[in-house]
Formats: sequence, structure tokens, C-alpha cells
Amino acid sequence: MVDEPEVIRKAGRMASVFVSLVASGSTDDDLCPPMIPPLRQSRLLRELRAGKSSPIIKLNLIDPRIVELAGLAGATAVWLCNEHVPNDWLNLENQVRAAKLSDMDTIIRVSKGSYSEYVKPFEMDATGIMVPHVTTADEARDIVRMTRFFPLGRRPIDGGNMDGLFCQVSTPEYCAHGNAERFLIFQIESPEALENVEEIAAVPGFDILLFGPGDFSHLIGRPGEVTHPDVVAARKRVAAAAKKHGKFAMMPAMLDTRQVLEEEGWNAFTVAADVVTLGTVFKERVQNFLGAPSASGNSSLYR
Repeated sequence: MVDEPEVIRKAGRMASVFVSLVASGSTDDDLCPPMIPPLRQSRLLRELRAGKSSPIIKLNLIDPRIVELAGLAGATAVWLCNEHVPNDWLNLENQVRAAKLSDMDTIIRVSKGSYSEYVKPFEMDATGIMVPHVTTADEARDIVRMTRFFPLGRRPIDGGNMDGLFCQVSTPEYCAHGNAERFLIFQIESPEALENVEEIAAVPGFDILLFGPGDFSHLIGRPGEVTHPDVVAARKRVAAAAKKHGKFAMMPAMLDTRQVLEEEGWNAFTVAADVVTLGTVFKERVQNFLGAPSASGNSSLYR
């Protein structure tokens, strides 16, 4: 059994050594290792810049433990949602923390329109935001202006959150890192946006175009027909525009084989969605137990 007074005496001696080191101004890295970590780089951007294809998992469930599971699966990034999901800022911040345990990027799809909606995810150290329903080049330029630091944009500086290590890095380093290692994804989801996609893709200061086949299909009167020839043609046009203007291209689902999609120019892929995967497995297990006929394949976009 440990003698408690002795434990206290040892703790006191350790504290005295620490105080002496601080007082002496010791710079011995072995005795006083640096405590401030480097600003985290984007894993997704690193992979895409190296010419790799990256797997992403879409999450509707807000428990940070689901994020940890995605990290254990080896995903490059998780796609979280603040547009269609009743999440809150504090929980999103915990999801971001959970992702960083596996060096996994976080993409937060924002509610559209507000400067604060766009900037808060970055300040909680999310790696990227996804802006839905970007329709014109002017709109794209406005978003860049709000979310990028000078000279790319006019985003106000704070730095007092985890993205700036709570003011423990220099302002120039903070701004440069925010422009180079944080990304913007613009969703092209309507016939109107498709007509402007080349002009949108030419806007400097953002990184990735994402084609939204679900909304696009229903807006042309073909709801859910994501492999309809008109939807496939739109998909290819978005990928071509991204490639022409030096942007990356992200698929929200595996709408064809990986080889076909890569040949079209896509390089970031949503390979699974939590609610679809769980719903499919739950139904399969229950039906197997009951001896019921197997269910037909899932018809979700995120199948």
C-alpha cells in the first residue's frame, strides 16, 4: 500500500524541480518540452494535392462516438451536417475533436446565408465547410470574401479559438494557415447552377466542387433518378469544369464504379452514410432472425 505522505512529499519535490527550471529559464528540450502543438494540416487536401482519391463518410447522427468509428475505419474525412440535421455548435465542436483523434478532417455542411454560419466551423477547427446551393459566380465570390483572410478575402481575425491555438500562434501564421490548409466546397445542385458552373469554377479562393444529384434530379422532374442520362451529363459537366479551373471534385455517393468516376475527374468520394448503413444492417439482421424474405436493395442516394 502506498504511503500517502510519501506520495505528497514526492509531488512536492517534483513541483520544486519544475519551479527551479522555470526560474532558471532553462531551454533544455528534454527537460522542458514545447507545449504548443503545430497548427493541424488538412489530410484531405494533402491527399488530393498528391493525386490520390480520398474516402469520406457522411454522418447524420450527432454522437461524437460515430465520428470515432469513422476514424477507426480509416476515412480521410467525415461530412457533418448543420443544414438538414438538428445539431448544435457545442456538439459539432466535440465531433471535430473526435475526428482529430484519428487525424481525420471534418467537413461541415453549413446553413446557407450567414457570415457567422460560415466562419464558426473554421474557428472550432473544422477543416472545411460545404456551402449548399451555390448558383452564381457572384455568390461564390461573396463566400470566399467572408471566409478567406487577406489577400484572398476579408474574413475578420479572431484567433482566440482552437483554429488559432487560442492566440498562441502569430497572426501572420494563423492567417496563412487558414488560407492554405482550410477548404471551401461549393455544391452545384440546380439547372441554374449548372448553367453557371464554368464561371463558378473559375472563381479563385475555393477548393472543391460537389455535384448534388438528388436535388438536381428532382429539379428537372426526375426525383431520385440519379443515373438518368441528363443527371449523368450534368455530373460530367461539373467534373470537367472543376478540372479545367484547377479545382477538386467531390462525389456525394458512389453513383458508378470508382474507375468510371475517376476517369470523369472525381477525386473525393462519399463511400458510406451512417443512417443508410445502420438501417440496412438492422433490417437485414431482424429479417434474417424472423426468417422473412430479404429486403430489396437500398434506394437511397447514399447507398
